[in-house]
Amino acid sequence: MSDKDTFYENLKNQLEDTTKFPGDYMYKFIVPTDNNQVEEVQSLFNTGGAIIKTKKSKTGKYISISIVVKLESSDEVISYYRKAEKIKGIISL
Repeated sequence: MSDKDTFYENLKNQLEDTTKFPGDYMYKFIVPTDNNQVEEVQSLFNTGGAIIKTKKSKTGKYISISIVVKLESSDEVISYYRKAEKIKGIISL
């Protein structure tokens, strides 16, 4: 099992202990502003009812993105993280 798989397995256990599903889940990411990463993140979460807030860093090199979306299960939470990690330069918080 890779470190990433172990991380997601631990996250799944933690979510199932602490989060009631279906329910709102908040994602926080930081992306560089050099390409269209913000649009990539927004299109990934562009499902019904996602609330997306963005804020530029002081230097303007990065944008923080907060997303609140209603999800059905811990597996759904993790599937979004797995899709998001493919975006160039993204940092999950």
